[in-house]
Amino acid sequence: MKALILYAGKHGATGEIAQRIADKIEGSVVFNLKDGSIPPIAGFDCIVIGSAVYAGTVCKEAKEFISRNEAALCGKKLGLYLSGMDSGNEKMYFDNNFSQNVLSAAIVKSFLGGIFDPKKAGLMGRIIMKAVAKKSGYLSDIHDDRIEQFAEVLKA
Repeated sequence: MKALILYAGKHGATGEIAQRIADKIEGSVVFNLKDGSIPPIAGFDCIVIGSAVYAGTVCKEAKEFISRNEAALCGKKLGLYLSGMDSGNEKMYFDNNFSQNVLSAAIVKSFLGGIFDPKKAGLMGRIIMKAVAKKSGYLSDIHDDRIEQFAEVLKA
């Protein structure tokens, strides 16, 4: 199986998750949607799209890519993942950011965790994290067990 793993994020966690998925799916390649040089999806059996979630919204690059390629994506083995620090609203994030066609076509959808690095976060991000999560230092909450399950569904 040839898998194309695409991601969009600001601080690196979404890309790290993309690479962890790629490590579990032989024949996969990873591209950052923010770089703009994406190979044609027609040459791949499986497409994975991941995005960071900021204030309940996925990155515009992910939304735009999906919008431009919706029909083709719906004809592929499709997986969607989100990254961030608030996995409690997973269903709402998927429902609010993706069309029903894309959600129905995806054989797996999962919130795979995230990383909060105060050195990469802006002032507002640090303030929000401290106020809401009561955390101020580096925090990694990437779920390797969920990544494993996500990849297994795609490989089946």
